[in-house]
Amino acid sequence: MTRFFTAALLLLFAVTSAQVETEIQAPYNIRSIMFTQSGGQNLIPIFTLNDPFTLQFDDLYGNEANYYYQIVHCDYDWRPSQLVKQEYLSGFDDIRIQTYTNSFNTLQIYSHYTISFPNRQTQLRLSGNYMLKILNEDREVVFSRKFILYEDLVAVPLQIKRARTIDAMPHMHNLDFAIKSQNIIFQNPLKNVKVMLMQNGRFDTAILNVKPQYTIGNDLIYRYDKETQFFAGNEFQYFENKDVRAASFNVAKIDSNGSLYNAYLFTKDARADKGYTFYPDQNGNFIPLVINRDDPRIEADYVWVYFSLSAPSYYGKSDIYVNGMFNNYQHTPEFKLDYDATSKLYKKAVLIKQGFTNFQYEIADKSGRIDSRNAIDGNYWQTESNYFVLAYYRENNSRYDRVIGKGAASSVDITN
Repeated sequence: MTRFFTAALLLLFAVTSAQVETEIQAPYNIRSIMFTQSGGQNLIPIFTLNDPFTLQFDDLYGNEANYYYQIVHCDYDWRPSQLVKQEYLSGFDDIRIQTYTNSFNTLQIYSHYTISFPNRQTQLRLSGNYMLKILNEDREVVFSRKFILYEDLVAVPLQIKRARTIDAMPHMHNLDFAIKSQNIIFQNPLKNVKVMLMQNGRFDTAILNVKPQYTIGNDLIYRYDKETQFFAGNEFQYFENKDVRAASFNVAKIDSNGSLYNAYLFTKDARADKGYTFYPDQNGNFIPLVINRDDPRIEADYVWVYFSLSAPSYYGKSDIYVNGMFNNYQHTPEFKLDYDATSKLYKKAVLIKQGFTNFQYEIADKSGRIDSRNAIDGNYWQTESNYFVLAYYRENNSRYDRVIGKGAASSVDITN
């Protein structure tokens, strides 16, 4: 009995002390990390269980290095689940990525790597949160990315509404949603059902731990005033440089001083006090493109993009970063803007693959905490964003959190 209780306590300690899996940001030489499906366009990594998807990335060293992948199944809070690998994975991981191609006719050499799932060695069996880790030959993690597989078992009707409080109404969006099921009789839904609310697919700003406000039969209703609100933000800015021979689409000039091309963007003013102006965007996405070439994956070049922001009132108060899906919304020194006292402008040069790129300027402190309330470009309820609600369910005595449904809506259809 003593040995039994000791083993139980050790197991409990191992479970409760498991470290939260956090994304490891890529080093300088790893660029253009994308999740794609059949269309080849960069996607938010939320896929239906058993649907094929692909991870792609470039290595600027271009030396055909060996990379390996590992997959970790996680619970709702991104701690590794209690499942052993054979329960959520058929086959093996920790396998070398065998599909790679070197760049063709580019100034910046790079190797383009592709790994698709499912493949002959690896098939994922269960829904849930996953962490995909890319390792080098020394089995050190080079970078990691979250993705989610869900089962289409419940309906998640979602409506985007203006905030319900007077002070927040001009600046915030509120998510009004429900979880409806004809297949599952929820056991203890206040404890066993959880949700993740996401704006434009960002994991770092997701809202968690919102319980059902009330139930109607087997339907779970969420109609909160504050708990499900996001700051609306503003439309993403963009540039396009698929042709480095001429400047266009927010590029002021292009030159070839140095080994690579340089694209200088027009200086942008902080938009927090300028009111809302509509123009279409891709909600943070980036799309590799190159003119008069067949395959942008290996024929698009890398260009030094020079960002310029006029926001002198922020000097000395906050750190400002340029980010988007092109860099996974990182708050690292590589993307932190530097203040030029002579021109009174924030500036930064970033190496980005040719194409169409959405970006934004974002305030964050040293720990990475985002100051959305005082956003440089303001918060306007008219802003168009995509929202997602993921429904998680853990039955009594189950050892992992299933993702049983997804709801999606756009604030284009916002209502009062």
